[in-house]
Amino acid sequence: MRANPQLPDSEEMLTRPALAVQVADALRRLIFEGELKGGEKIREKELTERFGVSRTPLREAMKILAAEGLIDLIPNRGAVVARRSDDELADAFPILAALEGLAGERAAERASADEIAEITRLTAALRAAVEAGDRPRYFEINQRIHAAILAASRNETLARTHATVAGQIHRARYQANLTRSRWEKALAEHERIAVALAARDGAKLGKLLHDHMMAKLAAILEARRSGTAG
Repeated sequence: MRANPQLPDSEEMLTRPALAVQVADALRRLIFEGELKGGEKIREKELTERFGVSRTPLREAMKILAAEGLIDLIPNRGAVVARRSDDELADAFPILAALEGLAGERAAERASADEIAEITRLTAALRAAVEAGDRPRYFEINQRIHAAILAASRNETLARTHATVAGQIHRARYQANLTRSRWEKALAEHERIAVALAARDGAKLGKLLHDHMMAKLAAILEARRSGTAG
């Protein structure tokens, strides 16, 4: 494993919940970057030593990631990094794509001018992350854009359903942009999404978001076939 992530020198520097969140952030990065791979058991002793924390904040962090769908907590076996099968992804992504498309249609009608401006700003930040080669930052901004469009749809039932499905494939979505070419294509898709939202073209925005999600699925499955996915 790599050198220790940036964490406090002692647990006393933070309250326990804040420390658990920092450990969760560090552990999430190891999973996203493929250092901890799908199906791999979480080695608590090794990670407590690496992060310089006790088992309590680590276990609290694992609960956070389990709620996000990144870790599976298995009774009597501990925790393992979640790995969804190709079939599971092929089942989930079309549902998520349909939900994203519907959110786009509604957001085009209901988003405020400030919300559209913020999504436009985030899209510019997305390009900056690509140009800097910062994949974790890109993924963070990417998620914020999708969340902002979902919020602008003003549909709580849609948001709850989306959260359930998205949690099952959270890590896989990150893996969709492992290659530079796919990363740049995803950026171009996001820029077209921002333009359609600004134009309040609901039909176009809905289709762009749907196709964006399905392109992610195709990229993930191709990466798995080629052996480049973690």
